[in-house]
Amino acid sequence: MSDLVIRKIPWTFDTAVPFRWQPANPLMGIFGNVFTFFAVPFEQYIIGALRDAEHLITDPAVAAECRAFVRQEAQHSSAHRKHLNSLIKQYPGLEETRREVTDRFDGLLATRGIEFHVSYIADIEATFTPLFKVFLDHRDSIFGGGDPRVASLILWHFVEEIEHRSSGLAICAHLTSSRWTRTRFAPATAGHVLGVIETITRGFDRHVPEADRGMSAYRAMRSDVVLSELRARLRPRFRGPRRNPLPARIFHDVSTRELAGMIGRLIASQAPYHNPADQPLPEWAAVWMRAYERGADMTTFFGR
Repeated sequence: MSDLVIRKIPWTFDTAVPFRWQPANPLMGIFGNVFTFFAVPFEQYIIGALRDAEHLITDPAVAAECRAFVRQEAQHSSAHRKHLNSLIKQYPGLEETRREVTDRFDGLLATRGIEFHVSYIADIEATFTPLFKVFLDHRDSIFGGGDPRVASLILWHFVEEIEHRSSGLAICAHLTSSRWTRTRFAPATAGHVLGVIETITRGFDRHVPEADRGMSAYRAMRSDVVLSELRARLRPRFRGPRRNPLPARIFHDVSTRELAGMIGRLIASQAPYHNPADQPLPEWAAVWMRAYERGADMTTFFGR
């Protein structure tokens, strides 16, 4: 039996949820919206790929883990779809963007084999623990001041991704011939992910008025996230402090050492002998789970 918990949380989103749901950290607001538009078709891709592969799983423990993993991912897709639909109601043109992203994942499912699918899933899932740990550890500076509904949705998703951090790798290891298989597919996986993000952000720039988004989503996700961090961390050392402050950065409260550690673990996550079970975990994930077990309202758990 898998020990993953299937949590059915009654998320609700309406058109009162703004596109710029995180004015205190505007790059995070863009990232969160991109995450929603990515999550829905990606989770459906996971479900479709693993259902196609289920008959090939011969280990009962892996089969149980796969079923629980798929059920958790189905909850993520359902929840983010509510947020996605609220944005489409405000900006109907985003329906075109949703279809374009869905087509990208449907095309992947139709043209690639099982080994690629489980490698793609394992490659992406392996990055989540080192990345989301930083988000959870610095949740106040990243999510504070934002809409509590969207912040709570994303934080719940991050917690559950860390909970099932080993599921994708266990399934991949069972269904592929070598530990090197997923590493071999890592460049193609990264290329596809970047293509999806480009589709989403160009769609945001095309269909959401600049007054509502505050910046170019494409530029924000393509360069601003990385370059703003580099400028803020390197300029004082080589050129002195700026006269005019830079816009708020997603990781403005994260030390350079911690950020470098995250990047190192992200790179290591694609290595053939990487084990997500060995990764350092955020303490707040356990806090969230205890609150859920007590019956707290998790739909606005953060930011109340």
